Amino acid sequence: MEQVRTYDLVVVGGGAAGLAAALTAYENGIEDILILEKEPWLGGILQQCIHNGFGLHTFKEQLSGPEYAQRFIDKVKATNIKYKLNSYVVSITKDKDVYYSNDEDGFCHIKARSIVMGTGSTERTPGAIMLEGERVSGILTAGQAQKYLNIDGYLVGKKVFILGSGDIGLIMARRMTLEGAKVMGVAELMPYSNGLSRNIAQCLNDFDIPLYLSHTVKEVCGKDHVEKVVIAKVDEKFNYIPDSEMIFDVDTLILSVGLVPYNIILEDIGTKMSSTRGAYVDENYQTSIPGIFACGNALHVHDLVDYVSEESNLAGLGAARYLKGELKEDGAVTLTKNGNGISYVVPQQYRLDNIEDKIAFKFRVRKPYSGVKLVIKADGEVIKSIVKPHLLPAEMETIKLPKSVLKEAKELTFEIKED
Repeated sequence: MEQVRTYDLVVVGGGAAGLAAALTAYENGIEDILILEKEPWLGGILQQCIHNGFGLHTFKEQLSGPEYAQRFIDKVKATNIKYKLNSYVVSITKDKDVYYSNDEDGFCHIKARSIVMGTGSTERTPGAIMLEGERVSGILTAGQAQKYLNIDGYLVGKKVFILGSGDIGLIMARRMTLEGAKVMGVAELMPYSNGLSRNIAQCLNDFDIPLYLSHTVKEVCGKDHVEKVVIAKVDEKFNYIPDSEMIFDVDTLILSVGLVPYNIILEDIGTKMSSTRGAYVDENYQTSIPGIFACGNALHVHDLVDYVSEESNLAGLGAARYLKGELKEDGAVTLTKNGNGISYVVPQQYRLDNIEDKIAFKFRVRKPYSGVKLVIKADGEVIKSIVKPHLLPAEMETIKLPKSVLKEAKELTFEIKED
């Protein structure tokens, strides 16, 4: 019987998260690493994000998505890190068996001493949002439209309407306009935009593209292809307001209605999942299964790729420490809790003994706030209070707390206090 090849670390996903995690593990003494990437290239979704705005935090300069990815790809190629492209990971096991397939190797079984999941996220589809109307051609997600235009060179439509004000949708509004299409408008179900403020200004306002807040698509009309979309205003309970309909003659509807962490592989082996639909992780980004780590958009959706890289560095470091037996698995565990106004907190638990200096907590608020305080409590006792002039659900917040501030507690609660 042929012996199964064992790697110290297998990284699932060769995008921003996987590349950063692999490099950090390598820099911390782990050299037997394999990256498995399902696309024909490394870099993941970055390769189709040709706009700038990447790298300001990581490299202190503005880069396009492909430029940002290439910085990491070049670093990987300068190491002994192995990678396989066009390689789809079918499944893993709790014992860290990895099953993948590609045209060259066929269906393969390898073993890992540790695994980092950097599988990214998927877009919500027409079915996921229960889009009403005909299922005709011309309905695409923003990521699909972006790939068709930026990778394949295909303009998906000439008269376009966009549902949802997520960042990719806003960027595609500008991109389609620059390529000669007419973007008729953007409808957003919520009374506020779900995109970054800079994208609202640069992608909509600069091109006089109207944004219809508290509106959604009521119906898609067409025989074989999209011919019209009907939008309507909604109330605070998201019910249609009578006589608020507007009809747009379009040939394309682009959906920018949110991303969802892609975790079916982890779900299949019973990994504990969180409210973000990503894995439940600790201070080292280790999941509930020892030796398996998760990071990036597979864990929770990020605003900036720089933040993905930063988080994935910690996951790669965590995997390296696990392999070297440096992680303490005993001792008191503190659970993090999202209190008033907070939708989630990552990580979901931590051990003080595993924190060397400080720990970064990431969170999002449930609605826009102005002039409030972020209050952090350890078992009900306030240990930190920070004035926040503005907080938006579209913008992920990060707060780094030194180990000296954290106390041994059963629960660390993050909440918004309004005056």
